[in-house]
Amino acid sequence: MKLVAICLGRPEKLPGKSFKTGIYKAPVNSAVMLDHLGLVGDAVCNTRHHGGEDQAVLLEGSLTLDWWAAELGHPLTPGTFGENLIIEGLDNRDVGAGDRFHIGDVVLEASCARSPCNTLAVRMGDPKFLKAYTKAGRPGIYCRVIEPGMIGPGDPVRHETYAGDRVMIADMLAAVGKDLSAAEKARFLAAPIGSRWRPTFEGA
Repeated sequence: MKLVAICLGRPEKLPGKSFKTGIYKAPVNSAVMLDHLGLVGDAVCNTRHHGGEDQAVLLEGSLTLDWWAAELGHPLTPGTFGENLIIEGLDNRDVGAGDRFHIGDVVLEASCARSPCNTLAVRMGDPKFLKAYTKAGRPGIYCRVIEPGMIGPGDPVRHETYAGDRVMIADMLAAVGKDLSAAEKARFLAAPIGSRWRPTFEGA
């Protein structure tokens, strides 16, 4: 595996909206510093729902983006989904909370699923896209930064699976709104899932 794209966003207004978003991202050709809050120079506008240490980086697998390109009927340029990083040869469905990605000295840890929002629907130009995104079961992967450092396009990537009971990132999104048993909730909460997602599975 290797890192095929690093994408940064600038604050831009959504069509017909007054607020700004950092979802419009474009690839860069040089190395970028990655700290505990994400890629230096990347815009995070809505800090209530985005960013923070548990959602420092949004990662996509190239195999998942290839699947989406086929579904949508056109190629996807890097950054289309607002992702920061694209890893060649990765299928998002193969990633669980606590899995780690080693990129040189940098270590990322998968924490939670990307939950689709209206901003994504506007970005894709389709009000029905949120339903399609959820149904597809291939959500983007938010990561926390365990070891910061410099990363660049073309860097090799090693995927290390979590040693404990794995909760797959796709299963997190699929569980939203479901009537989970106490055992299922406990299994989710035992995994190193992101803090914003924990209330979804609490109250068992």
